[in-house]
Amino acid sequence: MDGVESVALDRAIVQWLEWDKNPKTLAEVRQLNCDGDIDRLEECFGSRMMFGTAGMRSTMGPGFSHMNDLTIIQTTQGLCRCLEKLFPDVKDRGVVIGFDARAHPPSGSSSQRFARFAATVLVSQGIPVYLFSQITPTPFVPFTVSQLKLCAGIMVTASHNPKQDNGYKVYWDNGAQIIPPHDQEIAHAIDENLAPWSESWNDKLVDYSPLIKDPYENMKNKYLECLQKHCFHREINKTTKLKFVHTSVHGVGHEFVQAALTAFNFIPPIAVPEQKDPDPEFPTVKYPNPEEGKDVLNLSFSLANKEGATIILANDPDADRLAVAEKQESGEWKVFSGNELGALLGWWIFTCWKKQHPESSCLKKVYMLASTVSSKILRAIALKEGFHFEETLTGFKWMGNKTKELLDKGNTVLFAFEEAIGYMSTEFVLDKDGVSAAAIVAEMASYLATKNTTLSKQLKAIYEEYGYHLSKASYFICHKPETIDRLFQNLRKYNGTNQYPNSCGKFEISDIRDLTTGYDSSQPNKGAVLPTSKSSQMITFTFKNGCVATMRTSGTEPKIKYYVEICAPPGTGDFEKLKAELNDLVNALVEHFFQPDKNGLTSQST
Repeated sequence: MDGVESVALDRAIVQWLEWDKNPKTLAEVRQLNCDGDIDRLEECFGSRMMFGTAGMRSTMGPGFSHMNDLTIIQTTQGLCRCLEKLFPDVKDRGVVIGFDARAHPPSGSSSQRFARFAATVLVSQGIPVYLFSQITPTPFVPFTVSQLKLCAGIMVTASHNPKQDNGYKVYWDNGAQIIPPHDQEIAHAIDENLAPWSESWNDKLVDYSPLIKDPYENMKNKYLECLQKHCFHREINKTTKLKFVHTSVHGVGHEFVQAALTAFNFIPPIAVPEQKDPDPEFPTVKYPNPEEGKDVLNLSFSLANKEGATIILANDPDADRLAVAEKQESGEWKVFSGNELGALLGWWIFTCWKKQHPESSCLKKVYMLASTVSSKILRAIALKEGFHFEETLTGFKWMGNKTKELLDKGNTVLFAFEEAIGYMSTEFVLDKDGVSAAAIVAEMASYLATKNTTLSKQLKAIYEEYGYHLSKASYFICHKPETIDRLFQNLRKYNGTNQYPNSCGKFEISDIRDLTTGYDSSQPNKGAVLPTSKSSQMITFTFKNGCVATMRTSGTEPKIKYYVEICAPPGTGDFEKLKAELNDLVNALVEHFFQPDKNGLTSQST
């Protein structure tokens, strides 16, 4: 560390010792300072946690680079000033705040504690706060923003991240996650309001301020009321012989999924007892993410086998995602990928809508959406059925905002999904919602059972009607930003040339889209249509055999992700041949573009 860096580090530590009032984090920093633990101090104070990707996420602990009481206060102070500037009526309308069940005893941190400090900051400035009194699914925050016409929403959660992490997600007055320029405006306001205000540490305000209201019961009841409008087969649900197992993976989902399926006239699903209650330690899983597949679902499989259940519904800890597994005739369990479940839900929701709207003229204003890294199956269905399909950038912040834009123009948006098991299955939550998705999947399965078929068989029928869409997604772990940057720069000047690659092994490339630089070879002016961002890496290769492969960095984790899909028209696809070709392309992508040994990447399977 040079002299300038040392002075900056010392200044940051002094500021922390002056501003922090949490005895645990304050004591830890003092001890690190006494011990001269430069590495740990550099980790805590060497940089400030960035506000972006609809908020922020980091490990809980001391320092400006971590989630703690002080950084929550600073962030909310910035958000507060931004809201005051952009919403003259913010003191009439207010903000909603929700939280999950995460906690970190060593730093005295918890999602509920962070939510209280966020509420304290806003109330101290005269802004009403609808503070949930209990843990709640993330979708309830955007739902509340829309229902009560609030200026913004805050959800304290790290979703499916490891137990030491926490996050701060912001929703705007349209009920969707924030996008540019609001994220930059908030980030700028945070930097201008770092010193805690006089009342920001006085969280007793939350206990007696008339500006604090609890929306819990009202919003839960209203949510279930809205959800019931998406139930189309109440009698079938009531009499179904299917049994469902549900796991909330130690998160918030148990009570809400039980209520959602009950609202759909089902017998409540059988809960995995070891995982139904919130537990911030996530003791039964290595990672609390059902997207990881079978490792997270082992207890669910055992319980389902014991109870004779054939469908497993699994939420991540904040219940905005849903994984589904179905028992096959062989006795094996099939865990549906996010793309497969997206195909099933898209087909089902359109089928139900079409029965209610048989006149074809209605299709002119009907839309479905998917992110650019997700399967193009919805596009294939839209082309054949006559409705519209829109592609957005990765993340529900883009799909939520696009949905609101379409709704405001008088359109109908039936469904949106992302391959990372995120589904927006209703119009009343403009974000992914694992609670509503669980109820709708259960109804789809119960209806199919009356036709003597299954989710797996229906998926095959969808491919046979609209075309095969086989996909594979995975990621590499990389903790060195300079390595990631070098890898992507090599793709832009491939192996020492001044151009992108024209092939990947034996697979020829027809088009390239780079949403970091704004280049798209398929466009007449070579400019990308979708928004670009220099702060993240994302390149898509379209191959002459019809495959599409996207490589991108994660906004919240040290990952380089890749998504590969091969499509074939209906009636022409040899499933096994397509699967082999997909695997060959994935192997070529890893060998030629990732070069994991050379770049020190750790492979992961999803």
